[in-house]
Amino acid sequence: MTVAAGRVLGVICACAFAVLALPATATPPDQITEAKFSEPTTRYAHSVLGDNVEWGALELTIDKCLGCDSPVVETRLIRLPQTRVFEDLAPRIFRDDDGTTLVAVVESDAKLGARLSIYDQNGLYVATPFIGRANRWLAPIGAADFDGDGWIDLAYIDRPHLAKTLRVWRLDRHKDAPRLSEIASKPGLTNHRIGDDFITSGIRDCGQGPEIITVDAAWQTIMATTLKDDTLSSRALAPFGDRSSLNAQLSCPN
Repeated sequence: MTVAAGRVLGVICACAFAVLALPATATPPDQITEAKFSEPTTRYAHSVLGDNVEWGALELTIDKCLGCDSPVVETRLIRLPQTRVFEDLAPRIFRDDDGTTLVAVVESDAKLGARLSIYDQNGLYVATPFIGRANRWLAPIGAADFDGDGWIDLAYIDRPHLAKTLRVWRLDRHKDAPRLSEIASKPGLTNHRIGDDFITSGIRDCGQGPEIITVDAAWQTIMATTLKDDTLSSRALAPFGDRSSLNAQLSCPN
């Protein structure tokens, strides 16, 4: 794993903030096996992650014959226009419900702020709307089938320093076209402080289904949030001290 400008230049991230690797019953032959940001840039002066360096491109490594005796590996570069950057720590590889590998990233526009963008090996797959204003950001948490309906859901904190709102979006293929639909939101939760080069959240499954682990808006309590019937419910787990206290809860200590 390479460190550049104080940030993790990402591979398949196993950090606490990105629990995105999911099992699949069927695996298509073309698989994204590595993703990393490239082309560092200072063209978007926000510095929410501790410095003014963002990324202009996403580099994907694709195995076009996963499991074959002679792998066929390609590298593809996805370059953003000059008005946008990847304002993120590391790309996050996850699997859709059909086994397709996808990459989740925070993509920010000079005028419209951040959105959660999903890429496949061919480019942009689907994305949430931009927040709508420059220098407004979101902090990803992860992906899972939170409500057991068979579709993958993606969770993030919308404006973790301002709105402090958890949002969950369902990824489905409406009429065979990928679609992200917001299915639930809950205020009073956060996972990032301005200047931190890490995100304080994750997903755990302690035997009762996936839970979204964040802190409360006042940074006092570690919270576990679940999704049922398109409604988010939260409960307190333990006092929040630092990242290690949240990481301990991600390990299902109780």
